[in-house]
Amino acid sequence: MNETGESNDDPSECTVHTHPVPAEELSRYSVERDPYAERDIASHVEGQAPDESVQHVERVKREAVLGEIYEIWDVTTDKDRWWVITNMTNLYSQRHFPSLDYTLSFHIGLMARLKSQSGGADAEDPSPFDEVFRRMDQAEDRLGHAVEAEDYQAVGMQLREALVSLVVAIRRRVTVPNGTELPQAANFIGWSDLLMNILCPGGSVRELRQHLKAIAKEAWQLTNWLTHHRNATEMAASIALHSCQMVVGHYVQVLQRSITDQLSECPVCSSRNIRAHFDVEIPPDGQYFSSCGSCDWNNRPDIGDE
Repeated sequence: MNETGESNDDPSECTVHTHPVPAEELSRYSVERDPYAERDIASHVEGQAPDESVQHVERVKREAVLGEIYEIWDVTTDKDRWWVITNMTNLYSQRHFPSLDYTLSFHIGLMARLKSQSGGADAEDPSPFDEVFRRMDQAEDRLGHAVEAEDYQAVGMQLREALVSLVVAIRRRVTVPNGTELPQAANFIGWSDLLMNILCPGGSVRELRQHLKAIAKEAWQLTNWLTHHRNATEMAASIALHSCQMVVGHYVQVLQRSITDQLSECPVCSSRNIRAHFDVEIPPDGQYFSSCGSCDWNNRPDIGDE
């Protein structure tokens, strides 16, 4: 009504919505949803900001920069609003980073600096290889502070334990055929050969399988030599560290890829956009599962929390 009591219902006038939609209701109006990717992002935010509860997650855009793909997410919690950018995943408060373009540029620069300082695998997100990454980080830290020969020997010992942890993490998630003779628990070379036969089967990848076995065997032998070498040097320890980092990175990649390749296409919509996720809540100690990026299909086990 205007001042004279007449109606203002003019269809040509624009009505401004002054009541914002509650954050927890926004997902109902999102055209494109990716539930498991959204869950991964929400878990990351709540892990980094444990006193906040995520209410809405929405992917804003994907952007390719120098061959790297970055996903940008808009996340609303009960206390703040965040930009979350992947590769490697990090979050930025929109109160301090209001410009998305500036935030992306800042993120790319920050990640480039971090990657230049560490050649190890990215353990920021939940992973079955957390113990492996922790031991590798400890070995790198010891190398940075080493002075005496025994300090470099300790680096070799830590690297050896990291390689043992690597095969333990992989064999928990690989089905070994019945009747297979199993190596002893600490037999890294034996387990490495067995696991690569399972994860990289067939004549078409014979050279790749042999390469993976060979670099693992050489890294193991090098770390054992370093551990017992009374005149261990910084150069030897550094080469051993980088050799083990390469083995860890390759083996993690092979396991993740083998899980994805078990499904060449979605059984529902036939899309080839199959992604692998790791959920620490799946008993007994976390498990990988697959989902389709084009529809709602996934093979995550039902653990009673859906």
